[in-house]
Amino acid sequence: MATAEVLNIGKKLYEGKTKEVYELPDSPGKVLLQSKDQITAGNAARKNHLEGKAAISNKTTSCIFQLLKEAASVSFTVKSFIAPKLKSIPYEWVVERIASCSFLKRNLRTKMKVFFTNDDANNDPQWSEEQLIAAKFCFAGLVIGQTEVDIMSHATQAIFEILEKSWLPQNCTLVDMKIEFGVDITTKEIVLADVIDNDSWRLWPSGDRSQQKDKQSYRDLKEVTPEGLQMVKKNFEWVAERVELLLKSESQCRVVVLMGSSSDLSHCEKIKKACGNFGIPCELRVTSAHKGPDETLRIKAEYEGDGIPTVFVAVAGRSNGLGPVMSGNTAYPVISCPPLTPDWGAQDVWSSLRLPSGLGCSTILSPEGSAQFAAQIFGLNNHLVWAKLRASILNTWISLKQADKKIREGNL
Repeated sequence: MATAEVLNIGKKLYEGKTKEVYELPDSPGKVLLQSKDQITAGNAARKNHLEGKAAISNKTTSCIFQLLKEAASVSFTVKSFIAPKLKSIPYEWVVERIASCSFLKRNLRTKMKVFFTNDDANNDPQWSEEQLIAAKFCFAGLVIGQTEVDIMSHATQAIFEILEKSWLPQNCTLVDMKIEFGVDITTKEIVLADVIDNDSWRLWPSGDRSQQKDKQSYRDLKEVTPEGLQMVKKNFEWVAERVELLLKSESQCRVVVLMGSSSDLSHCEKIKKACGNFGIPCELRVTSAHKGPDETLRIKAEYEGDGIPTVFVAVAGRSNGLGPVMSGNTAYPVISCPPLTPDWGAQDVWSSLRLPSGLGCSTILSPEGSAQFAAQIFGLNNHLVWAKLRASILNTWISLKQADKKIREGNL
């Protein structure tokens, strides 16, 4: 792993309140973002040296970026990391979860605000969407219009939801957060920029504001004392320790694909590959409910016995007895994904659709669709699987938005 000492660091490109950005002559298109041991509040009206904050913030950011799979960071060091060279967009997007009725009933919705960060004299005023578009800013050759504003808005919402969901297993409520975007100077794409660390959000363990662990604890100090700064540092260290847990899930999961014949292997391998995209382990087995029902039920019992939450996917052509038999003999979810053929497919599918009463076996014809449905089941209790599903929804939405822009401009 590279260290800042062995990097050929070029000129300073930018210096902010808590970080510096340097050119990397040996790495075109990359920059070194180096944090400072400094904490600020009120647009730097209050600022203090906080020993170790750079390393703490960098650890938090690196874990969050790893979770989001957004930033293509090449290597990490103690106080700095390498990132793609961007042209920053001077908007700060803030999303918060607010009570629309009773907080205790968790009837909550999100609210989004945007602030123009190139106006320190007016303390980064809030802008409307119309102002953002009317400004017609151009960064790295990309004009910020309706499409770009919509992409940043939807990405902000998705990122907040992913991190909110990820903190829940730690019994922490993500109250709000702020993020910024930039334009990749090489691809001209809008990407997540800057950092996401303990300065970026409000985080309440057990949903209790009095236990807040974020930078608000520094803002709330009536007087900055060595003891107060030590308390703030402990809060930051607490977050940095737990943020690593966001990369793991205590909830196990597994998909077991049962095929009626090895001739269905190619169909089943598509399911396994799609499961892998969601980070879900997948096993393939061969068994026939018609020709060997005792063995089918033995295999079923084998997976029921180890306590790992499992979704069974039944792959059987012609007359599908495998899905219904499994569904009638297990409390685990069962999905039928029959490999239909052009000649008899229209008739064969009915053996998967017309089931006896008391069976809840769903039928999904697409191998990838059956894996996605299994992921949606596991995502209810596994934040890592849920995050992949949410990111997939965002990426699909962005692709459609960009395609619509290109076709309107005649560039498709």
